[in-house]
Amino acid sequence: MPQDRPDDAFAWIDAQRERRDRDGLVRRLSPRPADSPLLDLASNDYLGLARHPEVTAAAAGAAHRWGAGSTGSRLVTGSTELHATLERELADFCGFEAALVFSSGYAANLAAVSALSGRDALVVSDAGNHASLIDGCRLSRAEVAVVPHSDPEAVRKALGAAAEEAGDGTGAGPARRRALAVSDAVFSVDGDVAPLAAFATACRAHGAAMVVDEAHGLGVLGEGGRGAVHGAGLAGAPDVVVTATLSKSLGSQGGVVLGPARVIEHLVNTARTFIFDTGLNPAAVAAALASLRLLRREPERAARVRTVAMGLYGRLTAAGLAAVRPDASVVSVRAPSPERAVRWAADCRAAGLMVGCFRPPSVPDGISRLRLTARGDLTEEQIEMAVDVIVRTAPTA
Repeated sequence: MPQDRPDDAFAWIDAQRERRDRDGLVRRLSPRPADSPLLDLASNDYLGLARHPEVTAAAAGAAHRWGAGSTGSRLVTGSTELHATLERELADFCGFEAALVFSSGYAANLAAVSALSGRDALVVSDAGNHASLIDGCRLSRAEVAVVPHSDPEAVRKALGAAAEEAGDGTGAGPARRRALAVSDAVFSVDGDVAPLAAFATACRAHGAAMVVDEAHGLGVLGEGGRGAVHGAGLAGAPDVVVTATLSKSLGSQGGVVLGPARVIEHLVNTARTFIFDTGLNPAAVAAALASLRLLRREPERAARVRTVAMGLYGRLTAAGLAAVRPDASVVSVRAPSPERAVRWAADCRAAGLMVGCFRPPSVPDGISRLRLTARGDLTEEQIEMAVDVIVRTAPTA
């Protein structure tokens, strides 16, 4: 093992690298060409819109008209008419009063969680939440209670304990202390949907708000792809805030927070990842807007994604693989170990198929798996090819 030396400030990095090598957890960048010959089941382009002619034409047109960058923060020069139009149409589509566009979904989650909680607040966070929600909790400086995955009763108990501390000791009334429950709508590892209606009931019993990340639900679940929150009948509720990314179903880049108008106004004035970040570039805004309008016009795209996901799941489990039944667009296939998961993904790639490979620490349960994304534009022939490759290259027990 490398020895620390007074003149080597980063010797500790070598030790960590050796540990990653030993545990099979090394990650490497793999730049792809513009026209990859591989069949893509690794990206999050759920609706297949990232290369749709209308979407790319909108991006190119906006770059020509507005320039390559937004030139500043949203509060200075970084807000364009395109940003305002996208915010109005996203809010209308998803069923909320208002929306605010950020430079990424990650930034949107950091903003929503940190700006709606604070040092004296309680944040109740699902154990399966995405890293951006976890980081939002850390940055909030609030007390954070991590509860078991998809467990509304655990949420209720955590909020109830806060109510007893803040109230008269009976827990009978709503908490005086500010409280917030945060959860993914669709969890990114296994693709399961959170019990949102039950979460909302638990929150309302104690006067708590709820922030839900629709990164993997927008464009896939709900009426015409309006998301899991819309499907659960919670869209537009005064105590519900939704975040989402524009980089998955909408095939672009950026993020958004949707909610009551007073919440959005509060974020404009207090959210650090909004105030101090350069605005999303106009090309990405225009691309997301074009994709949103396509989805409005062709709502069947959302149902097609779910059909493809169930088709992949059914064929893989019929072949004897341990796949998790998908609630949305993600199909998770268990692997015996991190090293064999990496080898499996590499063998798929060599056979012409690109798949995701999730290993610790990216997976909260410590189980390595292939992560497949069911794109709505896949043909039956492509689905058959993907299943054949995954089954043929699967590690032996």
